[in-house]
Amino acid sequence: MITKNLKGYLIYCIIMIIGLLQFSCDNKKTQRGYEYFPDMVNSIPYDTYSENPNTVDGKTAQHAVVGTIPRHMVPYTYPNTSEGLKMAGKELENPFQVNRSNIKRGEVEYNVFCANCHGLTGKGDGNLYTSGKYKSEPVSFMTPEMLKKPDGEYFHTITVGSAVMGSFGSLIRPQDRWKIVLYIKNKLPKAGKSK
Repeated sequence: MITKNLKGYLIYCIIMIIGLLQFSCDNKKTQRGYEYFPDMVNSIPYDTYSENPNTVDGKTAQHAVVGTIPRHMVPYTYPNTSEGLKMAGKELENPFQVNRSNIKRGEVEYNVFCANCHGLTGKGDGNLYTSGKYKSEPVSFMTPEMLKKPDGEYFHTITVGSAVMGSFGSLIRPQDRWKIVLYIKNKLPKAGKSK
């Protein structure tokens, strides 16, 4: 049996809940309601492309300081010239050993970035050239002159590009560029002979 005090208390709670629900909801879609933590709604810092009275040019987004190097990036110091190519060929040595794991990684990267132009066999017969979409014939890696080139020259060309080929320095990590060179010089000639 419910006592008189408990019954009154339950009725009071039900009336409060109904009242709270009735006054807490409305049909105004433009009204946000109360902001309990306005710092979560209104941004304290300046938005990226907003005006900023604290900078000289009045912009919030600023260019990096000249000479800034992103973290974990080693700048490539050889220029995109024929002299830079020869210097890279003489001075740069592949830091990775010829082993199954490195060559496999080089093959994966070659198939993603290089095979469309140079072909799966490295003979310059990639899909972009044979389809007619690319007018300039890509280099064949299967010629004796190309196979004798130093690893550094391959790395340089992948990094900065050549007369016709674009730069892949921003797309392929340096260690993967070296592994592509391993694949081109060690496995690709064998794959080209079998096809």
